[in-house]
Amino acid sequence: MTTDTFSLADIEGAERLAGVSYTPQERQQMLENLEGQINSARMRRAVKLGNDEPMATRFDPRLPTFAMPAPAGPLRFSEPGAADVPDDDEDIAYAPVTLLSSWLRQGKLTSRRLTEIYLARIEALNPDLECFAMVTPELALAEADAADALLQAGVWIGPLHGIPYGLKDLFDTKGVVTGWGAEPFRDRVPDTDAVIVERLRAAGAVLLGKTTVGALAYNDIWYGGVTRNPWNLNEGSSGSSAGSASATAAGLCAFGIGTETLGSITSPSQRCGTTGLRPTFGRVPRTGGMALCWTLDKVGPICRSVEDTAMVLAALNGPDLGDPSCIAAAFHFDATADWKHLRVGYLPEAFGEEATDVDHAALQAVRDLGVEVVEVGLPDLPYGALFNILYAEAAAAFEELTLENTDDTLTWQEDGAWPNTFRKARFLSAVDHIQLDRLRLRVMKALDALFGEIDVLVGPFMTGPMLVASNFTGHPCLHLRAGFLNVGTRGKSSLGSGTLNLGEEDEGQTFTVPQGISLWGRLFDEGPILNLGMALENALGVSGRRPTFAR
Repeated sequence: MTTDTFSLADIEGAERLAGVSYTPQERQQMLENLEGQINSARMRRAVKLGNDEPMATRFDPRLPTFAMPAPAGPLRFSEPGAADVPDDDEDIAYAPVTLLSSWLRQGKLTSRRLTEIYLARIEALNPDLECFAMVTPELALAEADAADALLQAGVWIGPLHGIPYGLKDLFDTKGVVTGWGAEPFRDRVPDTDAVIVERLRAAGAVLLGKTTVGALAYNDIWYGGVTRNPWNLNEGSSGSSAGSASATAAGLCAFGIGTETLGSITSPSQRCGTTGLRPTFGRVPRTGGMALCWTLDKVGPICRSVEDTAMVLAALNGPDLGDPSCIAAAFHFDATADWKHLRVGYLPEAFGEEATDVDHAALQAVRDLGVEVVEVGLPDLPYGALFNILYAEAAAAFEELTLENTDDTLTWQEDGAWPNTFRKARFLSAVDHIQLDRLRLRVMKALDALFGEIDVLVGPFMTGPMLVASNFTGHPCLHLRAGFLNVGTRGKSSLGSGTLNLGEEDEGQTFTVPQGISLWGRLFDEGPILNLGMALENALGVSGRRPTFAR
């Protein structure tokens, strides 16, 4: 390249894109020696990097002062008792994992019958919901029969033994299409299983198929259509764990597996009324899963009850050498643990004018539990600026789509969609990116100080900066159903300008849809939010209501 391929005017234009200003003399000086910098970038682009090749830089949510929670004894789940299996298949389908597991262990229900119930529901309802991208009935029944054989031989693997689930179509399944929801990859067939698939199989869980994912882990639009919210089929289920939330809410599986970079477990759980647990960053390995943002992606369960999420997380937990960011940490959970001593905080601005009656009722329900509830605050920081980290990592993960112009094949092409976002990210400043990493550390310290004062933070899904802040710090979040609202059909969620827009509501016909509440906790200490979540779930008494599939 020679300097006559660009001009002083090009540099001046680039300044406006970068938000900086130089003098004519400074531009002239750059004109003479930009060639090497540009050529270096082009040489690097000539080296193709696969999606499974991580960054050398690893994010660790632990500050130097962090101490891993001390061991607290073995895992302990509830004992459901001797309840009889219902005659109605729908009642069986909607039963929590805790109850299904008990029936299976006692021989009151077989995994084959349970699997057949879910497969029949998928066949009947998936055409409307579009929540399964791929169903694997032969594999599911074979795994169910194997689970039953072990039970008949007196071998019980654990709580997930014989439990059918749906797997977000970001995770590799040997010989089964894993298309990441995106047209360029819709025929992609891996030759190995993701680590979490291996772990769930080892736990005895039965794979029903691959649940839909918004293309490349964003929104609910995928190459097969739009995944629907079972409470209102006119709207999408939000994303990107769209299929896992929709299928779980509609009783098409016992639980689903989701991932979250910035709201992809909690947002579809908010819309579909499921219970989503986003664990601490680094707790669950992502080996064999599509990478969107190496310093942000997390894996967690989507269920219909709080304790179910603990059962699933117990099977997923643990390090793996294939994920450099994975951290060895024991998972502590005791369903009988005392939670009355917990100190619960809330941000007063989160319960301001935009808060709903359900939000206020949920906060009051926490107070009524008898725990100490206090107002807390966070420093005034530009939390939304951290979005640029997400944009840069996502654009790097799928660089070839931009450089080879195959991003045009994606269905969603609006301003807030990936193609435009990836293109804009090429203009982000590397210097600003380093400064954002330093800001991220300040946010980590702010949340560390917050959780030095309280054990749990409670608030609506969009509580102040917490959705953004906690995803970038890696703190865990449990989102559970808190009540219902009558609202119009909502539009697509979208990232942009440092915010997450959940979509405007249609002012026409209204629908009764779920509304949730979030609980945030300390790093690698999900137990307290799960115990408080179980108590709150019981106090609110709304988790059992089923969607009406209104259209």
